[in-house]
Amino acid sequence: MPTLSLVVCVQSQRDLLDRLLQKAQGCYDELLIVHDGPDTFAVKEIADRFHGRWFEAPLAGSLEAQSPFAWARSTYDWILRLDADEFPSEKMKEWIFRFRQAAEPEPSISGYTCVWPIWDGLRAVTKHWPAGRIFLFNRRRVRFFGQIEQTPIPDGRYEALPLILHHQPARRSHGLRNVIFRKQAYAWRNLIARGLLGKPTDLPCWRWDSAIWPERWEEIRRSPLRTAFSRLVMDSLRTFRDQWKNERRILFNTGINGPIHHALICFEYWRLRRRQKSERSERQVTNQSE
Repeated sequence: MPTLSLVVCVQSQRDLLDRLLQKAQGCYDELLIVHDGPDTFAVKEIADRFHGRWFEAPLAGSLEAQSPFAWARSTYDWILRLDADEFPSEKMKEWIFRFRQAAEPEPSISGYTCVWPIWDGLRAVTKHWPAGRIFLFNRRRVRFFGQIEQTPIPDGRYEALPLILHHQPARRSHGLRNVIFRKQAYAWRNLIARGLLGKPTDLPCWRWDSAIWPERWEEIRRSPLRTAFSRLVMDSLRTFRDQWKNERRILFNTGINGPIHHALICFEYWRLRRRQKSERSERQVTNQSE
C-alpha cells in the first residue's frame, strides 16, 4: 500500500496553512513543512500543532526552489504536493483514502493530476477548468529543477483525474490585477528571468542533471520578443478554446491572465539579457584600457 508525505513549502501564510492542515487530515502518513526564509509569523506553531516535521530553509523567494530540499527530507516516495492556500475537496480526500489502501501503482505512473478551479475571492467561477494540476507524484519517478512555474517532469506519465483541488487564497486567484498590479508577480518574473540567464543545473535540482533547458523555456532564451508575441496571441486562443470545451463559456479576464504574464516574463528576460550584455561590454572596454 502506498504511503504519503504531505509536503508543504510555505512563506508566512499562517492562517491558510492552518486551514489546509485541518481540511487535509487523514490524507497522509507524514507531514513535512519547509518555510522559505526566517519564520517571523510563528508558522512553526501550526506545524507543531499538527505534529509536522519542520524545516526553516534559507530564503530563496520561491516555493519551487525549496521543493528539492523538501522532497529529499520526506520519509516516503509518494509526495502529496499542496500549497498553503489550497485544500482537497471531499471527493479528492475519498480518492486519497482509497489510494492509500490499494496496491502500489504500476511503475509507468509517475503521478496524478486534478482540476484547479478559478477563485474570484468569494467563490469558484469554474468547475472543470483548468485541469492538469499535479497534486500527487512519486519522487523516484520525476525530475525537477527549482524554477518558478516549473512542474515535476515525469519519467512515465501522469494520470488525469476529475478531482477538484480547491485553490482559495485571500484574494482572486487570477485576473489582470494579479498580473499588472501585484508586486509579488514582478518579483517572480524577475526571478524566472534571472534563472534563464544561467542553466537549470544552477538551480536547486531533484534528479535533474542536464544543462539544457526544456523547449518551452529555451524558446524564451532563443527569441524572447517573438516568444512574447506568440504566447500573448496563441496561448490566449488556446486558453479560450479550452474554456469553451470545458466550461461552455469564455472568461476573458482569466483567459488572458496567463498569456500576459508569460509575455511579461519574456520582456523581463530580454531586459536583463540586454543589461547583462551591456555590463559585459563595459568590463571588456575597461580591461582593454588598463
